[in-house]
Amino acid sequence: MNNTIFYFFYSFAHQSSLLDNVIVFFANYLPYIVILGSILFLFSHYRVFESPISTETLLLRCREVSLVFLSPILAWVVAYLLKILIHVQRPFLALSGVQSLFPETGYSFPSGHATFFSALAISIFFSSSSAKATGGHSKKMGYVLFVCALLIGVARISAGVHFPIDILGGYVLGILVAFLAKTI
Repeated sequence: MNNTIFYFFYSFAHQSSLLDNVIVFFANYLPYIVILGSILFLFSHYRVFESPISTETLLLRCREVSLVFLSPILAWVVAYLLKILIHVQRPFLALSGVQSLFPETGYSFPSGHATFFSALAISIFFSSSSAKATGGHSKKMGYVLFVCALLIGVARISAGVHFPIDILGGYVLGILVAFLAKTI
């Protein structure tokens, strides 16, 4: 089933230059946009740029923003360690006839991208602010980020650098780490 789903998404690659560029954009460049957007959202959400603001309040709010990124970073480290232990080859190495759209090294399970971005989505979804007038914006942003995580994951499968199980394992790991970090 893993290979069947892989080949379904991989069938979109190498069909046209435009589609290949879209896949590469979602797989390689969207992650940077998501991180930058998340930082800007959190700075706004925690009112870091509010004026006037005391140095103590500014440092506290920057600390809160940093804590939101702690679980995605921790999740990525756990994913990296699991890759070292599990040793699953990437599809373009494991399956004949599969050519990735971009070079990728290392083992594939679990996907570090899927792990990081699912943990980021959950962290922002559950982020709280000292400001009471947030209106549920962190939950809405969490949903947006999870959609972005799904797009990144599907693009990485389509690009031939991950199996679906790599992405699914990354999502599960990221969500678990984010929930554990939230409860601690």
